[in-house]
Amino acid sequence: MRGGQSLAEALESCLAEWSERTGITVETWALPATDVPARVSSGVMTAMGEALSNVELHSGARAVSIAVTVGKSGLRMTVSDNGQGFPAAGAGRGIARMRAAFAEMGGTLSVNSVHGEGTTVSGVVPRRR
Repeated sequence: MRGGQSLAEALESCLAEWSERTGITVETWALPATDVPARVSSGVMTAMGEALSNVELHSGARAVSIAVTVGKSGLRMTVSDNGQGFPAAGAGRGIARMRAAFAEMGGTLSVNSVHGEGTTVSGVVPRRR
């Protein structure tokens, strides 16, 4: 995070810069209204960077939808694009890095891709008891 930025602020600036640079439309559905621990913010930013890189380099998408929410059960991140999708066997290093970032936070990450329809990355970090 840049000095004192909340996760929502960091995501907003990251998404705006990425959209401007790539020409891919970003639809932001939700950003966290509350502060999250620094390690979770860092992990989410790492995974988001990988997800956006995959959209830019591989998907051919014209738009990506983003939602990051924090609730009683924990944090949820969803990145959905309208690109070409890929076969499950096509998962590469970027997806492995996203999974590792969520695993380090005690969370899980899943990738659902439909050929010709796009890809959705969903990550969940349960709230610590």
